[in-house]
Amino acid sequence: MSALSIHAGPKALAHLTSQGLRPGDIRLVPGAAGGPKGLILHHLDRQLFGEWLSDDAPDALHLVGASIGAWRMAAAAMPEVDRAFLDLAEAYILQRYDPEPPRKAPTPRQVSSRFAQSLADFFADRVGQVLSHRRRRLHVLTARGRHVLARETSPRRAFGFGGLALGNVLSRRAVGALLERTVFSTPGEPLPVRLDDLPTRHVQLDEGNFLPALQASCSIPFVLEAVHDIPGARAGAHWDGGLVDYHLHWPYAGMSDGLVLYPHFQRQVIPGWLDKGLRWRHGASPMLDNVILLAPDPAWVKTLPGGKLPDRNDFVRLGFDERVAVWRRAVAESERMAAEWVEWLAQGCPPERVKPL
Repeated sequence: MSALSIHAGPKALAHLTSQGLRPGDIRLVPGAAGGPKGLILHHLDRQLFGEWLSDDAPDALHLVGASIGAWRMAAAAMPEVDRAFLDLAEAYILQRYDPEPPRKAPTPRQVSSRFAQSLADFFADRVGQVLSHRRRRLHVLTARGRHVLARETSPRRAFGFGGLALGNVLSRRAVGALLERTVFSTPGEPLPVRLDDLPTRHVQLDEGNFLPALQASCSIPFVLEAVHDIPGARAGAHWDGGLVDYHLHWPYAGMSDGLVLYPHFQRQVIPGWLDKGLRWRHGASPMLDNVILLAPDPAWVKTLPGGKLPDRNDFVRLGFDERVAVWRRAVAESERMAAEWVEWLAQGCPPERVKPL
């Protein structure tokens, strides 16, 4: 049984068939939101960013991420990349949010405070190095609230996100009425693709807004607090970038050249977080024609602890020690995905191993 499933859009498959695949062919790597599910990509991330994706290529490599994907992509632009991914997995697995008595669950403020400290400890004094990487260009996504969601209070949050969910069922464009996509990018770097589907604002990353932007990108409503008034960005409350761009189903096919390499935890590239239950929005589109997607094979996933990927429900379902053990085992098992990727490259990237996206 294969652990790794490789998928490609028509343009990407044609490229693989005629030319194979070289590191310099890749212009963009997306990192999806999805919380603990991203742990299954640990060894693949280490192989891709620590070994295969060369920094000798002349063109910029764009790293675009939301939520856990933003943290992964930021780690990929750090010095000592392999060490960064090892530290990321350890920090994520060992997260602990014990409620303060007599509460049965931690408050969003408590979770936000501890998570902010985790990010500060992880990046320490290396933010400048991330932003000045010679080739790797980081883009961190947040969702800035508009109108009733412009500031966070309990009534505004409940009313705003309730209305957002209803509107999204009718049209994904309804998301833009209450949320604005904000992309925080490496200084001087344009967006790698044109985004005109929803209201979008582009902000330059710097050492003053890097950590607030990254925390906002991971701030799940009702679980963490929004991050307000990020320096350089328009005033307002910023939430998890996955609300607008859950799996970054972007118009990659409009790029002037190059391919997109997408290490993902599933085959489906779902547009927004609110689209998870709307299966008619889960299919591939022509926007993904130049994408090569790497994902765990669904049959292999069933062999993991609990027959599934790590997920946020494990925080509630499992005790701390049990959750840590289960997640460590899943991460260890995921080394097979990286090994199969290396084997596929060594075989010359046979297209018969690739499935349509």
